[in-house]
Amino acid sequence: MAAPSRKALWGGLLAAAVAGVLLWRQFDLGALLTLEQLKASRDALIALYQARPLATAAAYFAIYVAVTALSLPGALVMTLAGGAIFGFWTGLVLVSFASTAGATLAFLAARYLFRGSVQARFGRHLAAVDEGVRRDGLFYLLTLRLVPAFPFFAVNLLMGLTAMPVWRYAWVSQLGMLAGTVVYVNAGTQLAAIRSPGDVFSPALWLSFALLGLFPLAAKFGVDALRRRKVYARWPKPARFDRNLVVIGAGAGGLVTAYIAAAVKARVTLVEGHRMGGDCLNFGCVPSKALIRSARLARQLKQAQALGLADVTGRVDFAAVMRRVHEVIRTIEPHDSVARYTALGVEVLQGHARITSPWSVEVTRADGAKQVLSTRAIVIAAGASPFVPTIPGLKEVGCLTSDTVWGLTELPRRLVVLGGGPIGCELAQAFARLGSAVTQVEMAPRVLGREDPEVSDLVAASLRADGVRLLTGHQAVRVELVGGEKRLVARQGEGVNEAEVVIPFDELLCAVGRSPRTSGYGLEELGIPLTPRRTIETNAWLQTLYPNIYAVGDVAGPFQLTHVAAHQAWYAAVNALFGRFRRFRADYSVIPWATFTDPEVARVGLSETEAREQGIAFEVTLYGIDDLDRAIADGTAHGFVKVLTVPGKDRILGVTIVGEHAGDLLAEYVLAMRHGLGLNKILGTIHTYPTLAEANKYAAGEWKRAHAPKRLLEWVARYHAWERG
Repeated sequence: MAAPSRKALWGGLLAAAVAGVLLWRQFDLGALLTLEQLKASRDALIALYQARPLATAAAYFAIYVAVTALSLPGALVMTLAGGAIFGFWTGLVLVSFASTAGATLAFLAARYLFRGSVQARFGRHLAAVDEGVRRDGLFYLLTLRLVPAFPFFAVNLLMGLTAMPVWRYAWVSQLGMLAGTVVYVNAGTQLAAIRSPGDVFSPALWLSFALLGLFPLAAKFGVDALRRRKVYARWPKPARFDRNLVVIGAGAGGLVTAYIAAAVKARVTLVEGHRMGGDCLNFGCVPSKALIRSARLARQLKQAQALGLADVTGRVDFAAVMRRVHEVIRTIEPHDSVARYTALGVEVLQGHARITSPWSVEVTRADGAKQVLSTRAIVIAAGASPFVPTIPGLKEVGCLTSDTVWGLTELPRRLVVLGGGPIGCELAQAFARLGSAVTQVEMAPRVLGREDPEVSDLVAASLRADGVRLLTGHQAVRVELVGGEKRLVARQGEGVNEAEVVIPFDELLCAVGRSPRTSGYGLEELGIPLTPRRTIETNAWLQTLYPNIYAVGDVAGPFQLTHVAAHQAWYAAVNALFGRFRRFRADYSVIPWATFTDPEVARVGLSETEAREQGIAFEVTLYGIDDLDRAIADGTAHGFVKVLTVPGKDRILGVTIVGEHAGDLLAEYVLAMRHGLGLNKILGTIHTYPTLAEANKYAAGEWKRAHAPKRLLEWVARYHAWERG
């Protein structure tokens, strides 16, 4: 037999509710659940119980469950009746289990009927609530149940919207309501002395319940203390520490952590085993943007005739391009240097760090000398390294990564790029513009899979226009060396449509992602767990298994972005140094990012695809940059600004910008979202003419035009007509 549909269940429940209300009003059932009626009927009810004990108890139980499940008034009187009719012990058992059964039914009704719609509308916020319930929900539910001042029907409904397991909800509710049940049932045995429900509680009893309600929180504190004691049990804690903080890794996260610690006069040591500045300075953001700049100019020179310039030539000297890349790195290096951070008050040690206990780090220098540092807290900022998949033959033939590609001095004639993410797209386009014959292979059906399809289409079209042979939906199968020629074999399609494509190459660049560096510095020995994504497992305050050890940046996730690492660093530093007074949860509510292809892609908040997948209601406002005066003058009139807003309101849910300097244009929307400013505020802000930033104002204007008060404008038009006579 088929299960009833949600629509049928809604109809049935609505009919039952309507019938219940009609019966309640028709027979004035509410009058039966009053203290006066109970006192008047007490003797008759006791006589009924003595004559038919099982039937009376069963009927009482069923009515109590119904009253509680439907959140009807009268539960308090029903509880008093339990003591008055059945006596203390029998009444206590009946009330305790009936109230739990009714509460659980109300909990299940809320979960089944409302959680789906709430999840669809507030999915991201509910996920954080669910995580909190998973971690500490037992203690908070117990607190709410122990204090009768909290409306129990509200607790039932609200908890039903969370992911708390049903069995846990039931037993915690039964335990939590027991104290109040004892008081009311016992009062019911003395029914003649009660003139109103308020007589049950004295001020002292209310205070006792309030203190009892604090017990779960005190218990949580105690459990946490015991958990910490167990975690640290095998590690002797030093009587004193040489340092307040040791930071492992001098990338963005580590540098900012050390900077903040030094700024507040903590004694901090920064340990780096390779190069100061980390991946971003030496292998990522800085060199890639320097290469992209040269590649963009090469492209512009080829298009110079369109700007009225004749006989313009530009031969690419790849070795000179790479020399400039390294000059840019050297120019920026002083910002992240040992000298600068030493001057700021940071002790910088260059060597390999290994955590030997929750309070000690051993540093091995290049000459083999070792130094042990004792510290109150540790921040791990070890970063990530390029991931190289296990493709047959790849190890033997060899490949470049986003770390090693900067060692090239000759332009590869034929370059294969594996990966269609931001790194793969940026480097594929840059090398194609510099003169390589580039083939880009992506297993997914489109590049930049995290973005909306039209964004991927624009970037893909630009890649192809620059000469990139883009093979999406192709999986790398093997790498082989045939007659001295390197080849990648990729597979397309499945079953009868499956075909292999052979791609000869001189160099292969693997750009399929980066893996967190989580081995080789003591995590295994300390038993610090990792997530399924192989990042270090941290809580909302960036603490690991050991509360005094923190992790930030790529090694912690959830975003592999330099600016997120720096953002996390503030939380880690402040929590590590001042957490005993106040801790701060890391805030990921407004995270921007950009892909520096041409056109650039920049986004903050929800994309249209994500909003649809999460069932979040939204409106789309689109402004085409081809209409922007400055973009037309610059010859960059392509792309768009897409803004997602709450239906009928100007509150911004997400923004995607595709076009010239999209990453710079996005900052205005990041500020607006972070501080709760809507599109009306952006529209009311003066933007310099002619600039690309006007695109943001015009996008806000498109939203305003779509939400113009039509009826009011009709009356205004009539007013102007009347003015004309």
